[in-house]
Amino acid sequence: MKNVVMVISHEGFRDEELLEPKGVLEKNNIKVKIASTALSQAQGKLGALINPDILFKNINLVDFDALVFIGGPGSLKYWDDPIAHKLLKDAISSGKIVAGICSAVVTLAKSGILRGKRATVFPGDSRELIDNGVNYTAAPIEKDGNIITAVGPQAAKAFGEEIIKALNNKESSKC
Repeated sequence: MKNVVMVISHEGFRDEELLEPKGVLEKNNIKVKIASTALSQAQGKLGALINPDILFKNINLVDFDALVFIGGPGSLKYWDDPIAHKLLKDAISSGKIVAGICSAVVTLAKSGILRGKRATVFPGDSRELIDNGVNYTAAPIEKDGNIITAVGPQAAKAFGEEIIKALNNKESSKC
């Protein structure tokens, strides 16, 4: 069974950017863990209440096939977070799938893993990608190597489906 960790802000994650991909992943027998900065109940921008499974600082990449950052206004707290940047770099260097949606893509860009790669982001944050050496495409979903990015809530379901495709392709390439 594949395992995915989804990172949310404790307050202000974008509900559908978490819940829609999570639902798609779980329907495809992928185990999802939610990580945040506290284990108390987290609240989405639109009111969703989520009980995180693990602390963000305790993510062990060995336990997961993919690392996914969820957007929303609260995701800005990870933009310059050294733990987030190290996790992202380590995930890429160990061949994991890395994904970000909406404003959370800026965390990927600021970590350096998107430099020279194609990516998309919430349109209001496009300058952050460009300033960090990213080939900003403005597409709803973008995949470059093991990295998947999505524009925002309207792409949430397709974002989940793209993560599944990437996980399945990774599995079939091992044969």
